[in-house]
Amino acid sequence: MNAGRMTPREREQVDAANAADGPAVVLLHEMWALAGVWEPWRERLASAGLPTVTLEWPGEAASVEDAQAHPDAIAGVGLLDILAHALAVVDALREPPFVVGDGVGALTAQQIAGRGRARAAVAISPAPMRGAPPAPDTVLASAAPILGERGNRERAVALRYPEFRRACANALTVDEARALWEAFHVPAPGRVGFEVATQRREARAPSSVDTVNRDRGPLLVIAAGKDRLVPPEVAAETFRIQSRNPCPTDYVEFFDRGHTLTYDAGWPEVADRVIEYLDRYR
Repeated sequence: MNAGRMTPREREQVDAANAADGPAVVLLHEMWALAGVWEPWRERLASAGLPTVTLEWPGEAASVEDAQAHPDAIAGVGLLDILAHALAVVDALREPPFVVGDGVGALTAQQIAGRGRARAAVAISPAPMRGAPPAPDTVLASAAPILGERGNRERAVALRYPEFRRACANALTVDEARALWEAFHVPAPGRVGFEVATQRREARAPSSVDTVNRDRGPLLVIAAGKDRLVPPEVAAETFRIQSRNPCPTDYVEFFDRGHTLTYDAGWPEVADRVIEYLDRYR
C-alpha cells in the first residue's frame, strides 16, 4: 500500500485540473463508498466551471464489484493513510484546491485545511475530530457492526442492508435505500471506524485537526437533520470548535435529510449549496 502514489485515474484528473482555469475541487468520500460515488457531482461542478479530482483511499478498488470481491485490499487502512494520500494529491495541483468531504472525508478535508493547504473547505456530516464530546448512543448503535467486534479493526467490514437502512438510509423510502445499498455500498476499513470512535482523546490521535491555524481558510459545515451516524448535534459541535478560528466558518442544516444526502435523489440541492459557497472564494 503506497499512500502517496496517485492512481492513473487520479493523475488524469489532476492533469486536467492543472490545465484548466481556476482552482480544482478535491472530493473526499465517506466510508462504505468509492470515489465514483461523486460522478454526478463532477458533472455539476464542471458545468459551474470547477474542475474536480475524486480521491481514492489507499487500496481502493476500481469498482463496486471488485471491492466486494476483494475486501482485504483495503483492510487495515487508517485515517493517517487517507490523509497522506490526500495531501499527495493536493500537492500535485498547481494551486491550493477547494476540498469537499463527506463523513470521514469531511474529517480529512478539515485536516487538509488545518494545514493551510486548502482555498476553502466544506465538511458534510463530518465525522468527529479529536476532542469532540462522546458520541450519542444513536451513533454507537449505528456503528455497532464495526465497533461491536474488536477484530474488525484489521478487517474490511460491510453493512448488511438492514444495518445500512438503519444507520445511513433511514430518511429514504425502502426502494431508494435498497437501490443505493446495491449500487454503491462496499466494505470499509474497520480501523477508520475505531480511530474515529475510540481515539478522540489522545494527544496525537489520527483524528486530530488543527483548528487554530490562521491559514485554515473559510469552512462550511453541513449537517443532516435526520442523520444517525453524524447527528446534527455532532456536526454543530464541529462548527462550534471550528468557529474559534479567525477564518470565516459557516453552518447549514438540511433538516429532512439523512447520511446519504450527497448521493441520494436529493443530492443536487446539496451540491448547489456547495457550489454557491465555493463561488464566494474563487
